Amino acid sequence: MSRELKPVGEVKGKSGDVRMMSKSAEMAALLEKHHGEKHAIVLQDYPDPDALSSAWAHKMIAARYGIDCDIVYEGRISHQENLALVQLTDIEIIRYSEGDDLKTYQATVFIDNQGTTAKLTDLFEAAGVSPLIIVDHHERQDRISSEFTDIRKIGATATIYTEYIREGLLELNKSDIQHVRLATALMHGIRSETSGLVRAREEEMSATTFLTRFVDHSMLEDILSVKRSKQVMDVIREALENREIRESYSISGVGYIRSEDRDSIPQAADFLLTEENVHTAIVYGIIAKGDREMVVGSMRTSKVTLNPDEFLKEALGATETGRYYGGGRRGAGGFEIPIGFLAAVRDDDMKRMKWRLYDELIKRKLLEKIGVQDTAAKHVNTGPLRVDET
Repeated sequence: MSRELKPVGEVKGKSGDVRMMSKSAEMAALLEKHHGEKHAIVLQDYPDPDALSSAWAHKMIAARYGIDCDIVYEGRISHQENLALVQLTDIEIIRYSEGDDLKTYQATVFIDNQGTTAKLTDLFEAAGVSPLIIVDHHERQDRISSEFTDIRKIGATATIYTEYIREGLLELNKSDIQHVRLATALMHGIRSETSGLVRAREEEMSATTFLTRFVDHSMLEDILSVKRSKQVMDVIREALENREIRESYSISGVGYIRSEDRDSIPQAADFLLTEENVHTAIVYGIIAKGDREMVVGSMRTSKVTLNPDEFLKEALGATETGRYYGGGRRGAGGFEIPIGFLAAVRDDDMKRMKWRLYDELIKRKLLEKIGVQDTAAKHVNTGPLRVDET
């Protein structure tokens, strides 16, 4: 290791004050206790660079303690940069398929999520596999609990894992191609979460300074230079045509989107945010996945006083079991609203009616939260959002 790790627990300083040890020391002690086990690193259904790079870092760190980890997810990787990241760095990830035996794992590790955006959360619970570790930078969700938790209001989860590495959990070597690729992935994860470091805090700048000496800058340039697909451009065009701008908020429904094009929604929100006099963009659409349908939305904001997590939770509410439909972090958020028995409707006319209903309902909820009225949706009930999740 690059430096000796401090022991976990409490110690007394020179003045006799009691201080807690670092999170990296806690992580090291916990991993040592679970030597020889097999863990599943659970990502959100649609992993982003921050999640992918942080999960890879955890996998490498855990291997030093004799722990075998699989990086697993249930959804799809569709964003062009995310696909390029996986292909160029050769990150080993496993997409869950129905029937996979989850009982082969002794514990789960939730990276860059707290179980609210991963279908695997319920599947692992049903299999009796409990969470051991949560490392995340989003607002606290209280969906699951674990033995070790490191949830910080920080720019990226990759920043946290870079700190772990700097404090000795993994010693990077420039001559090791895997370490170079990991550093490149972590750098991309931090950049993607901080708008190219524009929103980076001191912790991110310190992390990127450390990573720079190991990064393959040509590979990073290749990842960042990937062009948008035609499908993404079509969704952006739809978002532009349908957008409604009120009080510097740009809100747009884009209709039905293929599951494999899900990442076009946040890309469209990013694009709408670039319009003059717009500080917040929200884009949503209906995505079908097998027999399930859900309204999926993405929020982006440059307004420093706007908390996306609070905004979406207050605007869209929660299920009867208390599970919020949306959440987020500084500058960005997202939401998923399951469509129950109406998902079975396949008739074209009924599908158009279904979209109009959800489009107007969600838009009205958002406008009410902003504090303006949607004159085009007067007939929509403004009571609590209720959907059948069965």
